[in-house]
Amino acid sequence: MDKYQEQPHLLDRHLEGMMNSLLEIVRDSGSPPPLVHLAFKFLYIITKVRGYKRFLPLFPHEVRDLQPVLDMLAKQNPRDTETWETRYMLLLWLSMICLIPFDLARFDGNLVSVEGQARQPTMDRILEIAKCYLVVSDKARDAAAVLVSKFIVRPDVRQSRMADFLDWVLSMLSKSSSQTMEGTVIVNGMLQALAQLFKHGKREDCLPYAATVLECLDNCKLSESNQMVLRKLGMKLVQRLGLTFVKPKVAKWRYQRGRRSLAANLQAQGAAVQNQKREAAAAAAAEADDDEEYDIPGEIENVVEQLLVGLKDKDTIVRWSAAKGIGRITGRLPKELADDVIGSLLDCFSFQETDNAWHGGCLALAELGRRGLLLPSRISDVVPVMLKALTYDEKRGACSVGSNVRDAACYVCWAFARAYEPSELIPFISHISSALVIAAVFDRDVNCRRAASAAFQENVGRQGTFPHGIDILTAADYFAVGNRVNCYLTISVIRELATKALHNITPQAPEYMANVVLPRLLPLSVGSDLHTRHGAILACAEITHALWYLPCYQIYFLTVCTLIEKLSLSKMPFRGDPIIGGWQWLINDSLRHLTLVSSGARQHIKESAVSALAALCNEFYINERGEADPALQDELVTQYVSELQNSEEMIRCGFSRALGALPRFLLKGRLQQVLEGLKKVTVISPEDVSFAESRRDALIAIAKVCQTVGVKGDGSQQEYVCRENVDQIYATLLTGVTDYTTDSRGDVGGWVREAAMTSLMEVTLLLVQKEAELIHANVCKQIMCWLAQQSAEKIDKFRAHAGSVFLTLLHFDHPPVPHIPHREELERIFPRWEKETLNWNAASEAFPRITQLLGLPAYQYHVLLGLSVSVGGLTETTLRYSAQSLFDYMKKIQTDPSALEGFCETLLKVFEDNLRNDRVSVPLLTMLDQLLANGCFDMFTEQENHPFPVKLFTLCKEEIKRSKDIRKLRSSIGVFCGLIQFQGDMREKVFFQLFLLLCHPFPIIRKTTASQVYEMLLTYSDVVDPAVMEQAMAILSDTNWEAELPVVRERRNGLCDLLKVPRPQLVAKVRWECAPGVLCSWRCP
Repeated sequence: MDKYQEQPHLLDRHLEGMMNSLLEIVRDSGSPPPLVHLAFKFLYIITKVRGYKRFLPLFPHEVRDLQPVLDMLAKQNPRDTETWETRYMLLLWLSMICLIPFDLARFDGNLVSVEGQARQPTMDRILEIAKCYLVVSDKARDAAAVLVSKFIVRPDVRQSRMADFLDWVLSMLSKSSSQTMEGTVIVNGMLQALAQLFKHGKREDCLPYAATVLECLDNCKLSESNQMVLRKLGMKLVQRLGLTFVKPKVAKWRYQRGRRSLAANLQAQGAAVQNQKREAAAAAAAEADDDEEYDIPGEIENVVEQLLVGLKDKDTIVRWSAAKGIGRITGRLPKELADDVIGSLLDCFSFQETDNAWHGGCLALAELGRRGLLLPSRISDVVPVMLKALTYDEKRGACSVGSNVRDAACYVCWAFARAYEPSELIPFISHISSALVIAAVFDRDVNCRRAASAAFQENVGRQGTFPHGIDILTAADYFAVGNRVNCYLTISVIRELATKALHNITPQAPEYMANVVLPRLLPLSVGSDLHTRHGAILACAEITHALWYLPCYQIYFLTVCTLIEKLSLSKMPFRGDPIIGGWQWLINDSLRHLTLVSSGARQHIKESAVSALAALCNEFYINERGEADPALQDELVTQYVSELQNSEEMIRCGFSRALGALPRFLLKGRLQQVLEGLKKVTVISPEDVSFAESRRDALIAIAKVCQTVGVKGDGSQQEYVCRENVDQIYATLLTGVTDYTTDSRGDVGGWVREAAMTSLMEVTLLLVQKEAELIHANVCKQIMCWLAQQSAEKIDKFRAHAGSVFLTLLHFDHPPVPHIPHREELERIFPRWEKETLNWNAASEAFPRITQLLGLPAYQYHVLLGLSVSVGGLTETTLRYSAQSLFDYMKKIQTDPSALEGFCETLLKVFEDNLRNDRVSVPLLTMLDQLLANGCFDMFTEQENHPFPVKLFTLCKEEIKRSKDIRKLRSSIGVFCGLIQFQGDMREKVFFQLFLLLCHPFPIIRKTTASQVYEMLLTYSDVVDPAVMEQAMAILSDTNWEAELPVVRERRNGLCDLLKVPRPQLVAKVRWECAPGVLCSWRCP
């Protein structure tokens, strides 16, 4: 039952059946006592998981059950430590039976027994049982308290036994001491009985005894007890007595925000205008009547005082009980008295009070707010206290306390978000939101960070007035704030992390950090406390470093580059002036030092430098003839091209974009040199495999250079895009579409693919508008096929970009792009009017369209390659819609043998081309498993040794050879099991391969194989002789496949013999030994 601890409600539909099955054993007179006890033990386990309150109503409670249960209880030994579960469940059962609506005296009949001795009345028997078990030390005591609460409140019992029972309880309380073990047990039972009785009994029945019970409770002085459970039960009883003293009514003065029902809220909005006047007229009368109806006895002051003291208890469970009591009782008080309670509650938030008082006060405030008992007029008093609680931290020796206070303060913020209309909290929004963000990001305790994040999320959703709410939640959600940078062990490490955070924040508000934060830190750095001094000195160092770092680089670069651009555009008279060389040096310096600025500012500075370079060149580097100085051109272009091979990635990025920004007169005669240099940046080598950003910027630069120099088919390759270099340009750009590099940042190759697709579109449209004949048919086919593949892949962002580029090229009309394969069919699948409306980000819209391209031979291979990654991926939405679209296509071609054969050939080609390429092969195996399971190749199952399953088996076997990838191995098992449906010699090979996996070194693979083979035999029962089927299934299901390999191998070999499959043989490992006396570097024995 442990698996249901988190969600016990899942058991509800099965509870009654389980209970009836177990009670049948109990009711059977032939069941031996150990079996009966075992049944009750199982009942207790179920009750423990689901809770006795949900379980109690399911007990049978007919008249015929009363005597058997009483008899079973009479036979029990209250001191037997082995059978307490039986006594616990019998008492709960009896508490349900005693609710039968008949006078118990009717069950007594003739009280004289057969032997002539007087028999005890049923009422007294039950009462005696309850008293007996209220003083035991095991769990049965709790059930006895429940029994008392149900039994004493019966009309017949209440009249004749309630007063005597309460006298007995109070006398037991008076005589027992909570300082002894035995006394603690008795006091516990009495308090539980009283708390349950005053909770479930009618007010008019309990009221006459309430004052006496309260007086006795005061005399017990439970607040001085060192037993946490007794203090908690005392709080429960005090609040129940308080609720007995005041009438049960809903305070008309309480604050109400809407209704719990959505339908009621909507109706209320529609009827608001009609009801507004009527409600206003009734408000004054209701308030006048309200004060008259209250009758508050003097004992309430004592009750509230005890609850306020309970808020300061040293144990959380006692404080929580007191807080709930404050909320419940305040809801029955008149407005003025309730306000007095809140005033007394706010006294807990004094720095003379302990952290316990702060914590209890926060819990009580949350309860009052949640119940609408904290009126908006009091919010201005509560919010400052709440903000102090969010940062509460008190030093105790070498450690500090206060995490529970901060956590409870977050709960107050959460409760207020649900309790009040947004208009009530608007004056305090900026303070609350700032405090919650600080707590969510910087609190040292993970539970406080998570609580603050949850409270912030609740406010964003309920109030809708938190500034930048969604953006902050995206960056600091409940799970993100729970992750720690490192597993820190000492307080100094936390201080170091905090100072590094200050370093990172400084660029966002440099003036505030310099003028406010540093002056506050400097006095702390020479203070008396060692820990504070350490943290302050570190913080000063980090902030100073960040302040120096910020103006020297980010602001400096941005300001200088913008100044150069504006001066150049203003046509300042500096032509030929040495200052132009200084400006050029500053631009180059900005591009060389991109690594020193933050990643957020890097793109901005790069664009600013490139814009400044373009303006400078256009104004100061061109002569009257529209040409550049040859020496200057040679120096600039050569320098920039040489920087493209720098070992720093950001330098490559900066100078790639700089080359893309050069004007035509500087590129004239140097075009081939520039293109060759940019091409080298796009090539992936082992040294720079992670330089995805530089490859992206180089591809962007190539397109910009092409647009700058223009197109001339018969022109020179040093000046134009022409016949001699167009193929080289396309080859470079097409290489970028195949970049699937991944690192710790994820699919960084996606940036390159995105830039390559954009550049392909820009270059193609440039050629189409100038000289379309330069676009060869095979190049156009490659472009469209690669775009189709990207449009079928799993990442929404890149799929949407590919789809947009695909449709742009398809529907371009000025003039149309030539040589697009299957143009007419494509325009039918993607109508022109859908170019702007088709949402490629939505898998439900994209995949039904793109899978239609599987029917077009030119696109089939690439679309299937893209779909393999999506169908076999992990994202649920993408997987669902891509798989469904693929299955729809497969269903459509089931009646067309040639189409199905062509699809299978393409599928095998995709597998063969991507063998051992885990990015494709692993999801491809998952897709094949789904295709086989859905009967997509049923046409081939009637033909023996069909080439498709034979080739597929060979490829799968080769793919997993020597593999240790668990996901790949598990996917292959499904494929092998699916291949069993094909007839011929291969069936034995499939069994052999599966039996090999049954003895795989990884236990999870053995277990998965056994499970899937079991399902396979159930699905394809004809593949095994019916005579051995049951035995084979038994071996598969009964064997512990996670056991040691020799044990598993013996069971596997038995299965091989049963199914007449050759046993796999262990291959002996080759040992190389050197000749005696030969010195060997391999250290042979």
